[in-house]
Amino acid sequence: MKKMNWITGIMSLAMVFSTSLAHAGNVSINGSTTVLPIAQKTAEAFMKEHPDVKISISGGGSGNGIKALIDKTTDIADSSRAIEAKEIEQAKAKGSNPVEFIVSFDCIIPVVHSTNPLKNITLDQLKGIYTGEIKNWKEIGGADKPIVIVSRDTSSGTYEVWEEKVMKKARVYPGALLQASNGAVVQSVTNNPNAIGYIGLGYLDKSVKALTANGIVGSKETTLNKTYPISRPLYMYTPVPAAGDVKNFLDFVMSDKGQKLVEEEGFIPLR
Repeated sequence: MKKMNWITGIMSLAMVFSTSLAHAGNVSINGSTTVLPIAQKTAEAFMKEHPDVKISISGGGSGNGIKALIDKTTDIADSSRAIEAKEIEQAKAKGSNPVEFIVSFDCIIPVVHSTNPLKNITLDQLKGIYTGEIKNWKEIGGADKPIVIVSRDTSSGTYEVWEEKVMKKARVYPGALLQASNGAVVQSVTNNPNAIGYIGLGYLDKSVKALTANGIVGSKETTLNKTYPISRPLYMYTPVPAAGDVKNFLDFVMSDKGQKLVEEEGFIPLR
């Protein structure tokens, strides 16, 4: 079920690579590597039901997806953070009027190597680590080992949510190892006993150890009841009101059948 084969951030579900939005039966999706598994799973099922529709998907981060939306080179932009007011204005200046669809909920989980004895971490401690103020695990009850910081890059929606909810707009330590996808973060933490990273819930597996945040387990229940402190919606955006195959696909994603597939991928369904 896990997504190591998506570390490159590029998925192709059909032999369709056109960036033109004019071809009926072709739907292009671009953006968040967090939302990528949802798009892949639901698109595969949708194409089985609609063999005349071909869907192509590429990753690269929420920022890339929204840029493609602004440039009108994608039908759907996946994003793990909300579109910004300045991005909406940029889109409008190019003749688009972005429409938002919440397709799932998610929470961001701090993860460490499986041998790390730590079980819980506070948001203040996370901020201290990611700003570089806390440099050794012994400072927060761990072993006497230097902390290796693994973060997402700035084009990532996950990074932007982390920056807002954990960093409170403070800058990430310049020595942090930046990764382009959730899968790459998992690999980095798996391969380094001193590392810490953060990933979407759908990417959590036994290769890394999840930490509770402020004593609360990141889960479906704690996300929906808003007790987990690092949670968020996941989005798909269209440059104009959805119609035709794009609308049919989005309706499928948000249907009971589509939301069951969302949950199968480890994400939190709308209902």
